[in-house]
Amino acid sequence: MYLDRDLHRALSRKAEATDRSISRVVNEAVRLALAEDAEDLKAFQSRAQEPNLDFDNVVRSLRRRGKL
Repeated sequence: MYLDRDLHRALSRKAEATDRSISRVVNEAVRLALAEDAEDLKAFQSRAQEPNLDFDNVVRSLRRRGKL
């Protein structure tokens, strides 16, 4: 894997400051990102049967109720 020089420098500093290897910092960040993606997909799937709302109608409704 190749990283931009500035990104590698930042990772090196973070690894040093937290007494971890660059590999460990990157692995933890990737795991976190993938876990967040999995949570998002689960939420999308759980709401797949909900009706779609027309954006313009939602905005008009919010304005009518003083929310915007």
